[in-house]
Amino acid sequence: MTEAAPRSLWRVRDFRRYAGADAISKLGSEVSLVALPLTAALTLHASPFQVGLLTAAEMVAFLLVGLPAGAWVDRMRRRPVLVAADAVRMLALLSIPAAAVPGVLGLPQMYAVALVNGLCTVFFDVAHQSYLPSIVGREDLARGHGTLAANQSLAQLAGPGIGGWLVQALTAPVAVVADALSYAGSALLLLGVRADEKPGGRGVRGGGRLWPEIAEGLSFVAGQPVLRRVAAVGALMMLSFGLWSAAVPLYLVREVGTSPGTYGTLLSAGAVGGVAGAWLAPRIAARLGTGRAMYAAAWAATVCTAPLALTAAGPRLLILPVALAASGVATTVFSVAQGAYRQSICPPHLLGRLSATMRFLMWGPMPLGGLLAGTLGQLAGVRVAFWAACGVYTLAHLPVLLAPRIRRVS
Repeated sequence: MTEAAPRSLWRVRDFRRYAGADAISKLGSEVSLVALPLTAALTLHASPFQVGLLTAAEMVAFLLVGLPAGAWVDRMRRRPVLVAADAVRMLALLSIPAAAVPGVLGLPQMYAVALVNGLCTVFFDVAHQSYLPSIVGREDLARGHGTLAANQSLAQLAGPGIGGWLVQALTAPVAVVADALSYAGSALLLLGVRADEKPGGRGVRGGGRLWPEIAEGLSFVAGQPVLRRVAAVGALMMLSFGLWSAAVPLYLVREVGTSPGTYGTLLSAGAVGGVAGAWLAPRIAARLGTGRAMYAAAWAATVCTAPLALTAAGPRLLILPVALAASGVATTVFSVAQGAYRQSICPPHLLGRLSATMRFLMWGPMPLGGLLAGTLGQLAGVRVAFWAACGVYTLAHLPVLLAPRIRRVS
């Protein structure tokens, strides 16, 4: 007898709302990824260091509250955390066009909005990842993560282009409204999710005290060799992302001379590979196993990102979207495989702390990347900052490539 085909997750009402909220929110975030730095660079005429500082302000929250966020989220139901984070982010972003229209917008407000947005994002991301097993069950985690990865890739495909052309047509501060509206839509969809979940943090070791709960999450990751390697890859990836977020808009818009619309389109074109990777990831993991899928994806990502540093004006501008598209397949396969693996081995009561610990270890270097890009851009030029971002991105998967035994992980 042949095995029955697995059910479609889209037939699960709660998953439709959960994934729909995720898709809308990520689309808006990709618009802001273009609009916020261009608001600083074009509207406020910020220096490279000031743009780097803006990037750092949005990302420093992962260092400030990255670890305690997991313990706090494990003590609470995840849906109210998600809705509250969306609401606060919406209000913070709306303050930018509200100040820009009368001409009172300044960099201090931009830094404050970036910080608030980053703090809310930490709690949203930890609660969001921890909520998935309550909606789909552990047997469907790989497919669930594949859907979320597809959302991310589709958002990266459409969002930067939309953001770039909105900046060009309406100015950068007004384009931020699109992200604010996406958070409102996400909150409304999440209000309709009715998945049965129970907070996991009460009654765990440490008698409810915060730091013993945080230590439990850290010790779990420290005791898992594969998770340690994955965290190292993530840290290098996010360091390069911090560099990238500050250096690339300045390099392409100021040095290469692309328009905001073209800049956004170039980033969108590079996300095509992520869409393909999200579709392929569950199939590759099922055929090769989680470990071999991660290992093969790490090799492919390293090879595909190597040409990025050659991007320049003229025909060489096409290197950027082509290399990003190719690497997007590999990095998405890696992301889906490692996400499914770490949730499959984690006890339910530790899910929030596992997500927070991995986020802290992986995303913590992002503000350092933003500051490094700003400093390099100010002292050595934007081109050098761009080369640094490309170099770190290319070398990011070495921790996994140097551990062949990961291929034996089931």
